[in-house]
Amino acid sequence: MSMPQQAQPAVDRPPASGPKQTDGRTARRPLPLRLLARPEVGVFLGAVAVLVFFLITAPPVRDGSSMANILYQSSTIGIMALPVALLMIGGEFDLSSGVAVISSALTASMLSYQLTLNVWSGVVVALVVSLAIGAFNGWMVVRTGLPSFLVTLGTFLILQGANLAVTKLVTGNVATDDISDMDGFAQARKVFASSFDVGGIQVKITVIWWLVFAALATWVLLRTKYGNWIFAVGGDKDSARAVGVPVTFTKISLFMLVGFGAWFVGMHNLFSFNTVQSGEGVGQELIYIAAAVIGGCLLTGGYGSAIGPVFGAFMFGMVQQGIVYAGWNPDWFKAFLGVMLLGAVLINLWVSRAATRR
Repeated sequence: MSMPQQAQPAVDRPPASGPKQTDGRTARRPLPLRLLARPEVGVFLGAVAVLVFFLITAPPVRDGSSMANILYQSSTIGIMALPVALLMIGGEFDLSSGVAVISSALTASMLSYQLTLNVWSGVVVALVVSLAIGAFNGWMVVRTGLPSFLVTLGTFLILQGANLAVTKLVTGNVATDDISDMDGFAQARKVFASSFDVGGIQVKITVIWWLVFAALATWVLLRTKYGNWIFAVGGDKDSARAVGVPVTFTKISLFMLVGFGAWFVGMHNLFSFNTVQSGEGVGQELIYIAAAVIGGCLLTGGYGSAIGPVFGAFMFGMVQQGIVYAGWNPDWFKAFLGVMLLGAVLINLWVSRAATRR
């Protein structure tokens, strides 16, 4: 007697292997295009080209002390270019940043000298004043809806006039008094304006602060919720507000970061030269903005990095000192500035198109 046969369970065979289908939207872009998507790539290549150019045309640049001087010039621009770049990524400008540096230094100097206080008292009050100026700019932009260009242009004119008028009223001169013999000056100078030896070469402390601030800004942009908020409000503030981003806090805090940068550079100027000229700072805001733009920050906001402005500031320092070491007329610096700015805008336009091309 034959046993009934049991039905065998059906086993699905895996489909034949073949090329993975993609629809073009999920295809992995080539490495060159992915590199171009990084905002700092173009300025890095430009910085290398400028460095090589002056190494060839200006032999003194090859000296270690000359390079230390170039880095110092770059750091005084770069410390301010970093918060200005973050503000630009957030979709705003600050045209008062140049004179705000001088306002901060004047506040610390005159308060300490006129009231015969420890200079650290003036430093702390100057920080409060600088943050207040930034908060005012941010509040005005958010509250009124006016373009930050107009708001900070007004602040620029107010500070420029106040710097001159108040300094003349208090000191009877256009410059502050020398504070180098006051209590706390030596300690403050170590923090803001000292130098240290590296292989027999004197390097300014601002170079270290510059790199520390750049690393901190990069971490904030790429690894924190606040960094996401900056990109969001710069891209589309209405959409950002709709998904819960605190737009008002983000914009005001970014303006206050610019105030902090102005305070720090102002303290460096004060403790480097012991006195402050009240008419200085005009035009520096354009250099800070240009360093950020050259560093890959789009004028429309929502795009950029903290590393790019580091290379942008280095290009400025390199050109500014390289022209001197090459023995050329220093008046050409402004011409180089214009060429670099226009070139950076065109490169950024090409990079943004190439990065989004399929």
